[in-house]
Amino acid sequence: MRDNKIFKGFLLGASSCLLGILVLLLALEISGAVNLSGILGTGGGHSALERKIMNKVKVLEIFIDEYFLDDIDEKKMADSVYKGVINGLGDEYAAYYTAEEYQDIQEKTNGIYCGIGAYISADSKTGIVTIVKPMKNSPCEKAGVKAGDIIFAVDGKEVTGQEISQVQALVKGAQGSEVVLTIVRENEKKDITVIRDEIVEDTVSSRMLDGKIGYIQVSGFEQVTPEQFRSAIKDLEKKGETGLIIDLRDNGGGLLDAAVEMLDCMLPKGLVVYSQDKNGEKVEYKAEDDDSFGKPLAILVNGNSASASEVFCGAIQDKKAGVLIGTQTFGKGIVQGIFSLDDGSAVKMTTARYYTPNGRNIHGKGLTPDKEVELSEKAEKLPESGLKVDNQVKAAYDYLVAQ
Repeated sequence: MRDNKIFKGFLLGASSCLLGILVLLLALEISGAVNLSGILGTGGGHSALERKIMNKVKVLEIFIDEYFLDDIDEKKMADSVYKGVINGLGDEYAAYYTAEEYQDIQEKTNGIYCGIGAYISADSKTGIVTIVKPMKNSPCEKAGVKAGDIIFAVDGKEVTGQEISQVQALVKGAQGSEVVLTIVRENEKKDITVIRDEIVEDTVSSRMLDGKIGYIQVSGFEQVTPEQFRSAIKDLEKKGETGLIIDLRDNGGGLLDAAVEMLDCMLPKGLVVYSQDKNGEKVEYKAEDDDSFGKPLAILVNGNSASASEVFCGAIQDKKAGVLIGTQTFGKGIVQGIFSLDDGSAVKMTTARYYTPNGRNIHGKGLTPDKEVELSEKAEKLPESGLKVDNQVKAAYDYLVAQ
């Protein structure tokens, strides 16, 4: 989970350390900073793979020295080597982050950063990056960017196929600076200039619906989210809610700790999720107090409800504390760890599978709603106020008022 628990420190095993050292030396040799064969030698003591890599690097050096036209950006070349090693894992959620990229990611998870103010997603099959929706009154919204716009490029750099956190890093920058989004809308490509500004991410919004039914929408699980969620719960309680809808549609996840902390508001003491790594080591996450919501609860989900959203929903479903309404969730039942390195860079990779309290791992399958409702384009009205809502919200409302 870009989305998951962040681990501090470099915790790779011995074989990975050896590979990392080798890759570092390879990168330095390419840049001219070190002579690989002089350090590692050409005799015995090295694996066949190491010798093969060193020989290949020597060949590449010859071609670069002989034919490459431009100056070599040594830092860019070294970063490319590191990224290549991580990409070679075949883990679609793994990534190497430069110090600058990692700093941007940390700012994003804090919920306060300078950027365009939009929720974006990337299709895992096509790599297409899409604006899920601009934040209200954000620089993005003011510039005319709309939900559903495809981001083709950022400042002229194509982003299709890039890891979502890398795209997020590109659109962030200094307050008052400009970023040009090349977007595709209705098969037409156009450039939109957005003036970056400070974004205090409002990940939770809430309101009362007819019949004293509360509604909370959660857009992501960031560090600021649990406190915003608790405030929304208290506010709706004061307004006399008798049941609650939590909308996690299009919520791609975030921090595992945030989901666990929010579950502590909803469930009594006990296990809410656990993870297990390749060595079978199990880590349990629990609700710590006896308080629980205790009222009728419905959670709206769809195919973009993933990761931490599924942790939250899986615990609620297993504990029979509420029902899921909507369509099958995404199915991301694995945990990523981010390991910070001494130079400020970091690596992210899949480290464990997670399981619901009843032992379900939903990776590649998702969670099946208790009440399946496909989204319709036709709006429906609530009976008292005539407020127009979509049919999935109406289905959740109808369920709650019947309890």
